[in-house]
Amino acid sequence: MKKVLIVDDENNVRRLVAATLAGGDYEVIQARDGVEALETIKRERPAVVLLDIQMPGLDGVEVCRQVKADPKLRETIVVMLTAQAQAEARRRATTAGADAFLTKPFSPLQVLEIVERRVA
Repeated sequence: MKKVLIVDDENNVRRLVAATLAGGDYEVIQARDGVEALETIKRERPAVVLLDIQMPGLDGVEVCRQVKADPKLRETIVVMLTAQAQAEARRRATTAGADAFLTKPFSPLQVLEIVERRVA
């Protein structure tokens, strides 16, 4: 069973994504912010991280940069969750090593497709 970490400071987004992946062959874990995300990634070693860019404190771009800079974690697939108006943040996330993007608002089908494609 592959682990998928959902990182978003909005509880409703985490619940929606978790519900979308429930019933699949995934162990879904969650984090509320960047600090908790880094701790969870190091401890749980998820196959895929669905990571919001805009969060208070440590943002998703910095989390991505740290994950991709760590030789033990760099193979982790990082999918950034972005708002359409975040072109600059998206550019920074690409530079940090993001593997893919999902633009908010996204459909549950898009979440399932991107996770299945990346975990396969």
